[in-house]
Amino acid sequence: MKKRYLIFTLVLVMALTLVGTALAQDGSITILHTNDTHGRIEEGSYAGMGFPKISTLVKQYRNEGNVLFLDAGDTFHGQTIVNLNEGEAIVDIMNEMGYDAMTLGNHDFNFGQDRIKELEEMANFPIVAANLDPALVEPYVIKEINGMRVGIFGLATPETEYKTHPKNVEGLTFRSPTEVAQEMVDELEGQTDMIIALSHLGLSEGSEYTSRKVAENVSGIDVIIDGHSHTALEEGLMVNNTLIAQAGEYDKNLGVVTVEMVEGNIENLTASLVTKEDAADVEKDQAIVGLIEEIKAENEEITSAVVGKTSVELNGERENVRTGETNLGNLLTDAMLAKVDADVAITNGGGIRASIDEGEITKGEVITVLPFGNTTVVKKLTGAQLLDVVEHGLSKYPATEGLFPQVGGMKVIFDGSRPAGERVIELRVNGEPVDHDKVYHVATNDFMAAGGDGYETFAGTETVVEAGGLEEVLMNYISEKGTVAPEEEGRIIEVDKEGNNYIYTVEEGDYLAKISRMFNVRTDAIMEANNIESRNMIYVGDKITIPME
Repeated sequence: MKKRYLIFTLVLVMALTLVGTALAQDGSITILHTNDTHGRIEEGSYAGMGFPKISTLVKQYRNEGNVLFLDAGDTFHGQTIVNLNEGEAIVDIMNEMGYDAMTLGNHDFNFGQDRIKELEEMANFPIVAANLDPALVEPYVIKEINGMRVGIFGLATPETEYKTHPKNVEGLTFRSPTEVAQEMVDELEGQTDMIIALSHLGLSEGSEYTSRKVAENVSGIDVIIDGHSHTALEEGLMVNNTLIAQAGEYDKNLGVVTVEMVEGNIENLTASLVTKEDAADVEKDQAIVGLIEEIKAENEEITSAVVGKTSVELNGERENVRTGETNLGNLLTDAMLAKVDADVAITNGGGIRASIDEGEITKGEVITVLPFGNTTVVKKLTGAQLLDVVEHGLSKYPATEGLFPQVGGMKVIFDGSRPAGERVIELRVNGEPVDHDKVYHVATNDFMAAGGDGYETFAGTETVVEAGGLEEVLMNYISEKGTVAPEEEGRIIEVDKEGNNYIYTVEEGDYLAKISRMFNVRTDAIMEANNIESRNMIYVGDKITIPME
């Protein structure tokens, strides 16, 4: 397949060479595509080029020829700017940009099936997914472009059953993508010139359901516009005469597929990407910029809403959450455990970005604490792997590093003077010593689950469920409680080890009964071991022997 090259002039200043792309001409169409944007509508250091630049690029292609503009899902949920209005903001932006169709990703179910129907009503473009039973959206759409009739059918991943909260898919069955794809080809091939599968299946080798398997087992699909695995296919992937294209994640790329037609037959298919770096000097579409500003202004009204109260200050200060247990870290991990079925929870202190004063708690304050749009993920880990995770979280202590763990459902006693990887003296899960061979369900955030902050042990382990955003989880938990008053409970304790006993340094706010609860050792035993005559006779900085009874 011969690759074509074309240079086209972008607005204003810069001439940008788009390697491997071609603008649609007579006898051809261009398919532009996005996937797994996860609410990253603005350009950012850890995100992509942003929707305003994508809109400019799309307009350039449209000015030059015939374009289909498609999205492969995981679009409605992700960042706060779209989460607050449950996906409406991104639909408004997609309407303005003129998308032609999208399919549903697993995270698009995070607001529930009823909300998907509402968003479908708001959209000026069809949402397609053919393998849902009962049907939630249309199975396919036929578009006429440049004299061609193009059939576009959708495929949602059956992994959605555990990659969103179970209540979001109650009563819904995800049929086999391969079987449904064959049904769609049988239905569409007699009435179309070209068939596109718009799929949120991905290419992960460990998955039972992938776009590759669909292409291998179903003939007659010309192009699969794919999502889910966050794979950036620079030149596409040809499988069984089907071109699979995917544009990575977070709008870091705009996918481009050029279809060349000769006498009604597809003669050539090429795939390429316009990268964030390629688009560095592209002017932003001011219509989209203005729309985003309007959405932000409307969101300010939402962020002022009160979700509950706290009777204590919630400590999220950088120097605290990155070096030790805090009550805000405990509140967050408790909220995670209340949301999902897991044995323990762990989240990185660096993901907590602010404190909350005593009194009313607004949505805006929670978003300020958790600004990254991370989601809650439950992974399967052995006890040995869980120990590795905790050891990693403590490996940089006492440095103020974001990987320091805030935990729920477990107690960690460690000696920070030991070598990294050998610091945990004791790890208890729900009061019991960790069993190295037992499999535990561990709630964390999607950043850590993917190996972020160096938590490589998580990467590659089985995912049990993916739930809502951390900020949503915390808001809902506070709302249900009404008033919260979390404490530091001794979930993470630094000690020295002397013989068979622990040596604990008294901190401000400590008292004997509290220390007793931390170590599950009788107060009388602590007093006897340290010749303490009165329960009130301990002071900050005292080193107390904790006898192991």
